[in-house]
Amino acid sequence: MIVCDVTEVNGRIHRFRLRGHAGYADVGSDIVCAAVSALVTNAINSCEALLRVVPECTDDGDELFCRLPSHRISDETDLLFRSMVLGLEQISEQYPRHVQVRMHHEQG
Repeated sequence: MIVCDVTEVNGRIHRFRLRGHAGYADVGSDIVCAAVSALVTNAINSCEALLRVVPECTDDGDELFCRLPSHRISDETDLLFRSMVLGLEQISEQYPRHVQVRMHHEQG
């Protein structure tokens, strides 16, 4: 199962972590994994290309961690990452045994 933990700080998405594998089909033909990867990659690339904000990301193949620099969090970055979360939640509704999205809220 892919688990996406999304953390909001003061009502705006600050970071997210994806762990696991969908396990829907064999590697290379897993449509759930492909959909999740496309949404996440697009959100990160859009942040960089459209907003000129470079998130701090690490990806070891089993876990992807992405964090926005605190001074670069804005309405625009929040919109991009909320769009990603919406897509992930929609995938989770269709494939609940393969994707889970968990929201965390912090004050800071």
